[in-house]
Amino acid sequence: MKPEILMIAPMMPKVMNALETAYTVHKLWEAADRQGLLASVATSIRGVATNGSVGIGGDVINALPNLEIIACYGVGVDAIDLVTAKVKKISVTTTPDVLTADVADMAVGLMIASSRRLVRGDQYVRNLEWAQKGEMPLTSRVTGKRAGIVGLGRVGKALAKRLAAFEMQVSYTDVGAQGDQPYSFVPDLTELARDSDFLIVTAAGGPISRKMVNGNVLAALGAKGTLINVARGSIVDEDALVAALEAGTLGAAGLDVFANEPNVPEALFKLENVVLMPHHSSGTIESRSLMGDLIVENLAAHFAGQPLLTPFAF
Repeated sequence: MKPEILMIAPMMPKVMNALETAYTVHKLWEAADRQGLLASVATSIRGVATNGSVGIGGDVINALPNLEIIACYGVGVDAIDLVTAKVKKISVTTTPDVLTADVADMAVGLMIASSRRLVRGDQYVRNLEWAQKGEMPLTSRVTGKRAGIVGLGRVGKALAKRLAAFEMQVSYTDVGAQGDQPYSFVPDLTELARDSDFLIVTAAGGPISRKMVNGNVLAALGAKGTLINVARGSIVDEDALVAALEAGTLGAAGLDVFANEPNVPEALFKLENVVLMPHHSSGTIESRSLMGDLIVENLAAHFAGQPLLTPFAF
């Protein structure tokens, strides 16, 4: 008999087809009665497939007494109850590396779009304002500016290499200095923000980083500074961010993630100095396909009794 798995959220057709070929798949997001579905399949479920945004809570983990593995379609694990998973000795896998380049690319794209006002420029042409009003107001250059990276992990390092091509002065903050990296380490986030034109968030989410980019950090970044976030919305104090943008004490923002997705503060919709994306940094055919491959391969390895390809280290 095929192993039975629970899918918390949908994935691309290629992944769905592979999983439905290898397993009996129960789709939680399609259930009209989620609790009823969980109760009916609880003892049969041995694996879970989810994504980094939805994750899996302790209530669902606890409802599945024979759960062995949680395969996550993404690198963020802050939405997964890792404490419960660890206590129950449930393996967790993620999809690192394969999405790194695309997330770093998105950070660069948001940086350029927010600084050069690309979205506003597009509207300026489409609305015939160029023909009626003449030249659009001047914007700010990117080349040669100072960039502060919050979290020098895989994405942070890939981003730093890209920023070097723009002749930018790159500094970073993290839990500690990384001696093998050529960039300046700044232990204090507020100081990093004060010395940056662009503050770019690539850190991991979770309780430790929650709202670490607060009002004081945004004030230090200042009226000529730009915040870019391609990590997790929880890392930024969203109320403070909206207030700073509305008051003009923060210059601009490029945001791919939000605190309560897919709900975005409506105040941001009215601001021309903000570029918004729907949590789509890894949203390329290439990345999502490779992420899906890792989901399939990790589950296959587990049920074959082989080592996991990309286990998460608790």
